[in-house]
Amino acid sequence: MKKILNRVPEVTGSFWIIKVLATTVGETAADYLSVNLNLGLSVTSYVMSGVLLIALLNQFRLKRYVPVIYWIVVVLMSITGTLITDRLVDELGVSLITINIVFSVVLAVVFALWYLNEKTLAMHSINTAKRELFYWAAILFTFALGTATGDLLAEALKLGYAQSALLFCLLIGIVAVGYYYFRMNAVLAFWIAYILTRPLGASTGDLLSQPAKNGGFGFGTIGTSMLFLSIIVSLVIYLSLKQKKLAPMPIDQQD
Repeated sequence: MKKILNRVPEVTGSFWIIKVLATTVGETAADYLSVNLNLGLSVTSYVMSGVLLIALLNQFRLKRYVPVIYWIVVVLMSITGTLITDRLVDELGVSLITINIVFSVVLAVVFALWYLNEKTLAMHSINTAKRELFYWAAILFTFALGTATGDLLAEALKLGYAQSALLFCLLIGIVAVGYYYFRMNAVLAFWIAYILTRPLGASTGDLLSQPAKNGGFGFGTIGTSMLFLSIIVSLVIYLSLKQKKLAPMPIDQQD
């Protein structure tokens, strides 16, 4: 019987580390491309959406989890999700509160449709094209929603980047305690944590990259993006080598 491979990674410590780093890169890289390179939000959004589409098509073609390909898609989704929110705010003048409400509703609809069609939202059973489609749709809107939530707290409500990051760390910690000590549903805990890691990454990215006068550390978008990208690349290489080492040996090569 042919084994159906899961198309996404197992949820481990390295998964969450790369996820947070990827969300931070999404925030800083989007700012770098649209502001520092003077591409503008519109041009940057069109270009990154096209690159994301190509990467997604390649991900679907593989029908299995390949660390490099998967995390490239996540980073691109993080950048694209950030750009979606930034365009709504800066170009269309939509308020952050409205964006948070709308994206929360859209995300809830995605989850509802996913569950009605598949009877599960489990991350360890993404083994069909339909489930993977719902999975990536949910992830895209968690990134867009997380960007809006982070900006709402840190900038619109004047909480500040550091305080916002600490708040999201606290909320993620509460979810972890609920899961490990109070038998919180694993799927529910995963998606709540996944949503919260996005504004955590966005707040962290702004904290590191923004100048001191804006409440940041002033490392800049280039320095922050390159630092976090290098860590992501190192971890993905490690996971790729680990996956290759654990892969079963072909029958014709076994003793």
